[in-house]
Amino acid sequence: MTGKSVTRAELAEAVYQRVPVTKDHASDLVDQVLETICATLEQGESVKLSSFGVFTVRQKGKRTGRNPKTNVEVPIEPCQVLTFSASPHLKARMNQASSSAGALVSKDIKESEPA
Repeated sequence: MTGKSVTRAELAEAVYQRVPVTKDHASDLVDQVLETICATLEQGESVKLSSFGVFTVRQKGKRTGRNPKTNVEVPIEPCQVLTFSASPHLKARMNQASSSAGALVSKDIKESEPA
């Protein structure tokens, strides 16, 4: 795992490479898709992207937390949190990608070991 994140600009570049549109139009498409997702979530609705996953807004009620340094109880106000649940298809792709990467690493190690 590299720890690298994909940016909006990189998403727009990927759209530009695959769809016959200008770079500005590709950037606008990415912005519009993300804005639509955000607006839908702000309304409390879920966003389901087939073969990718579901974004859901979940309500968390008022609860009591604890400061780990002082051990003092602190009230935590109700809030909304965003959750993402990956689809089985996406999970399978991730597991396939990580297992094939692991197979390549183990193959490289075996090839470099003296016989």
